[in-house]
Amino acid sequence: MFASVKALIVVLTIATAIFFLAKPIAMQFMSKEDFSRRRIVWFVLTAAGLMSPNVWLYAVLAVPMLIWAGRNDSNPVALYLLLMHVVPPIEVTIPLIGNHGLISLDNYRLLALCVLLPAIMRYRKNPQEARQGTFGLMDVLLLAFGVLQVTLYTPPDLPFHQIIPDSTTNVARRILLFFLDTYLLYYAVSRLLQSRKKMIDTLATFVLGCAVMSALAMFERTRNWLLYVDIAGRWGADPNATYYLMRGGSVRAQVSAGHSIALGLLISIAFGFSLYLMSHLRSRIQRIGLALLLWGGLFGAFSRGGWLGSAVIYFAFIAAGPRAVSRFVRGACIVGAVASVIALSPLGDQILELLPKSGQPADLYRLRLAERGWEVALEGPLFGNQFPWPELEDLRQGEGIIDLVNSYLGVALGYGLVGLFFFASFFLLGMLKDYMRARELSRSDPDLALLGTSLFASAVGMLVMIKNTSFVLGTEKMFWVLAGLAVAYATLERLPLKRLQRRPLRRDAQKILQD
Repeated sequence: MFASVKALIVVLTIATAIFFLAKPIAMQFMSKEDFSRRRIVWFVLTAAGLMSPNVWLYAVLAVPMLIWAGRNDSNPVALYLLLMHVVPPIEVTIPLIGNHGLISLDNYRLLALCVLLPAIMRYRKNPQEARQGTFGLMDVLLLAFGVLQVTLYTPPDLPFHQIIPDSTTNVARRILLFFLDTYLLYYAVSRLLQSRKKMIDTLATFVLGCAVMSALAMFERTRNWLLYVDIAGRWGADPNATYYLMRGGSVRAQVSAGHSIALGLLISIAFGFSLYLMSHLRSRIQRIGLALLLWGGLFGAFSRGGWLGSAVIYFAFIAAGPRAVSRFVRGACIVGAVASVIALSPLGDQILELLPKSGQPADLYRLRLAERGWEVALEGPLFGNQFPWPELEDLRQGEGIIDLVNSYLGVALGYGLVGLFFFASFFLLGMLKDYMRARELSRSDPDLALLGTSLFASAVGMLVMIKNTSFVLGTEKMFWVLAGLAVAYATLERLPLKRLQRRPLRRDAQKILQD
């Protein structure tokens, strides 16, 4: 308990400083009432999580506060994204009499039940708002993917290849979890963000949460102390949750994301959102400070996927925007200059050691896994192989798992090329909607076009990053969030042309946000 108290003091101290420094920036994108309420809820739930001996006491404290905050917040989706990793996503099975438990509970599902579901119910009761959100092709593709998840039973990877038989309870569980974990999140994001102000508020709130995580990640990296693993030791049954991941002799920060790879992906997406938000910041110090804070979090996570994803997002943002060639060359020069400075600094040798090199065990493992995994998946090309573990047994790691560090491979193995088609086409269709709308608005509403470019670039980065990570934790959640944001963006209202012709974009930003 003493370790938890020390961790709580550190977390609250760092978070207080970040919220204080970020307030002038946040006030440009959200109301003072929402900012204050969200900050209070974040602090209370963080304290409850770090001090609660089990998840049930945390839930008793969190449920009424989440319901209260969600009911009073002008944008429940933004609240969800801020609190998505207020505590680590540790799963604990809900006990049932005569059963091992219908579903497990974690912070994602707690937020879905207490924040998103009530918000959707209020939305459905308002005929005017409900008419604006239409059922479209993306809904069809996602529901088709859900049908495959319900129909095709994939037994878990258990010792000695034991197969747990399917049952009516398992089918009911899969239906419930698909709607709770996937469709509910996508539906909420795509339907509830019906104004430009709400969408910008959502992006800014997510960046605010990741800014706090970035500061905590830098502390974990420099002090070699993971602040949230004590929660995993008290709440969860997974012994791997308390392990310290190392790279190059240094601890990889994970904060409350559950894993350093997930942390790197979250911060990368926040960096993509910040590329738009920084166009509204007049102060160069604020823009540089925000970028340095997020990149500090990326280096704290020591996630090469996050580094690559952020670079892809940056150049995709440039390439999809106006004056692509000149800005691309300038961006490449900036990146080259920064890389040169880092290479000449004391951190240079450490970073070079972390870059991928041919022959490294981790990279050889991923290569073998990709080759063998796709061979097994294509043995049943249409609907996959729901029990591939015996054929991949020689790829089992020291942790006792076959680590499918490739989301595309994971989908293809479980649901075949049919499932991969639904999965990929759903996301690509959202990206296409996003890109076409941004191009359409490039002349009439450059601010809204820039917002779409930021979302598109973040989606491109997501497609690159999930190639080298499993489809779990924040990776899965942000995949559905980005798809929902693309749909919501495609239906946002336009700003009259005359409002943007008077002054440059950054000077007119405050007026835009107030409309």
